[in-house]
Amino acid sequence: MKFIIATHNTHKLDELRRILAPLGIAADIDPALPEADETGVTFAENAFIKADEACKFTGLPAIADDSGLTVDALGGEPGVYSARYAPVGSRKATVLKKLEGLPTAERGAAFVSAVCCVFPNGDTVTAEGVCRGHIGEAPRGEGGFGYDPIFVTENGKTFAELSPAEKDAVSHRGRALRAFAEKLANYLEEHHVDE
Repeated sequence: MKFIIATHNTHKLDELRRILAPLGIAADIDPALPEADETGVTFAENAFIKADEACKFTGLPAIADDSGLTVDALGGEPGVYSARYAPVGSRKATVLKKLEGLPTAERGAAFVSAVCCVFPNGDTVTAEGVCRGHIGEAPRGEGGFGYDPIFVTENGKTFAELSPAEKDAVSHRGRALRAFAEKLANYLEEHHVDE
């Protein structure tokens, strides 16, 4: 069965494909897919909006992820606005500036990922993953994307300092997709859908 990934973010696409491939899930993108209006107030709502619109547009089962950074000291910001929290190129600096002077103990944060698949018959399969950590004092590492260089995991490294395999093992998206893959496999078996 062919799936569409509802994203135009190449970094996210690479990560989704990398995690889904070993699970036997082949997915592609549709360059003509319009950008969905992310009007939800939760990651789960936005994931559903994106997957639902992609499914309706392509007629294929569509998988979408909505994810972002939540910072405890900022009341959960940037949250669902992570990708538009500040102008491109200044998002990490904006978060660091707002946390300036706070000790590590008060810099708690989490990356959250909600994954949703919408089928043409209206059925949905959803999962969520969370990775706790804290915001570092300054960016570190060359890998990853977005807020990865300032998010310090429980092992003391930022997401940007981890190899792709190391990141997938602990990341919010990796956790969400592993839970999602299990639920999707159960759905396909229950509904006798040939993969």
